[in-house]
Amino acid sequence: MAKMVVEKVSSEEEKENHHPYAYHVSGPRNISSPNWRDIISSSWKDENYRRTVIACFIQAVYLLELDRQENRPPETALAPKWWKPFKYKLSQTLIDERDGSIFGAVLEWDRSAALTDFILIRPSGAPKAVLALRGTLLKGPTIRRDIEDDLRFLAWESLKGSVRFNCALDVLKSSVDRFGSCNVCIAGHSLGAGFALQVGKALAKQGVFVETHLFNPPSVSLAMSFRNIGEKAGFVWKRFKSMLPSSSGENNQTDDQCVGIGSNGGKVCADIMKWVPHLYVNNNDYVCCYYTNPEMKENGGQSSNSAGKDNADPTRVKAAAAKLFVLSKGKQKFFEAHGLEQWWKDDLELQLALNNSKLIDRQLKSLYSLPAPAPPQWKAL
Repeated sequence: MAKMVVEKVSSEEEKENHHPYAYHVSGPRNISSPNWRDIISSSWKDENYRRTVIACFIQAVYLLELDRQENRPPETALAPKWWKPFKYKLSQTLIDERDGSIFGAVLEWDRSAALTDFILIRPSGAPKAVLALRGTLLKGPTIRRDIEDDLRFLAWESLKGSVRFNCALDVLKSSVDRFGSCNVCIAGHSLGAGFALQVGKALAKQGVFVETHLFNPPSVSLAMSFRNIGEKAGFVWKRFKSMLPSSSGENNQTDDQCVGIGSNGGKVCADIMKWVPHLYVNNNDYVCCYYTNPEMKENGGQSSNSAGKDNADPTRVKAAAAKLFVLSKGKQKFFEAHGLEQWWKDDLELQLALNNSKLIDRQLKSLYSLPAPAPPQWKAL
């Protein structure tokens, strides 16, 4: 009987070793695990290495849910192989209370595992904790709630009404309280990137800046389409209004200006710009490709790069700060262009574009809009 059990376990392990999602089958190639040399020169300082590892962590979250759905025991689970090579451990899973599915996980630096390979201290740049959020999983047990949140974003361009948003925000705040904001990272793919962006922005508004990595973040919504129509109508109205006599008392201050420049407003704006999310976009992916549209001004369609000219408004805030990594290839199928696997490929060639995305500026605009300073309180004599 015992022999039959051993043979059954062995056959299951052999089956999982050939699984298409097994780390050694579809994981990154030519990437080394941390070693004692990282004490001096850390691999985490390399952006390619950092992107690869964080993408692997998000893949682990997908597999945590698949392991749960397929009732895999710890001995044959697929997910752990995607974080163990990098000396991290699973600290917490984020559960959607609506269907019990796993949509996120917190991975922490595993000091014990590191010591076994003579890594005495955490490599420079390696976060103490990473909150990873998966995207839509086209499997029966969870597809309903995933699609529900997809439609929520499509309709409103906001995920704050989802239970996943509040759960992710609470977990991220807890990690920041425990490790400090400079030691915590949040990352997501597809729908998970949408949550990561909005959760990271919510903390940034509170003055807490967390490193953020967004893979194939959603960029298409009905709300955006209606807003574009409204902006075009507004542009026509402003052109017409400019031909009419104007009132000298009209307040021309826009929402994306910083109030109080010259007193303490400039310092606040400078602090806000400490939050610079990293976006990874494929031009062939219609879900996220809108992020590559350049920022255009309302006055004649000139690029935002003209903001540095002498006649530019000195109180106007520059384009929102973000790192946009664009992958441009030949014609690709949607699932290939939208997939997470592409971000740990060896032959990946990315172009870095800074501060020239219309959608980035639109998504982060609220961070740069400060409330007007309160009027001074005069005491009665």
